Amino acid sequence: MSEAHDPAPGTPPPSGRPATLALALFGYTVARMLLVVVIAAVILFGGKLVGVDVPFLVAAVFGVLIALPLGMYLFKSLRLKVNGEIAAIEADRRARHDDLQSRLRGDK
Repeated sequence: MSEAHDPAPGTPPPSGRPATLALALFGYTVARMLLVVVIAAVILFGGKLVGVDVPFLVAAVFGVLIALPLGMYLFKSLRLKVNGEIAAIEADRRARHDDLQSRLRGDK
């Protein structure tokens, strides 16, 4: 009664893998964080160059605020890769769910 479900011959393996998503998400997160650090450093050291002492917290806050829209533009390919991996995992999950539902109804 319990037989293993094999995908149809010629069906490509599911492309969405949690490890691939985790790697893509890690890369995107690190890139965004590095951008915040670079912008905060530019604010800190740029202020020192013009003779203004900018507090670290102020530079960090402005670094985050500036990096939010800039990161979405600069790292668009990384963001699209993360979105694609999420979509692939969700499509695979939905296909497995639909297959299970059809087997429970007795369609297959």
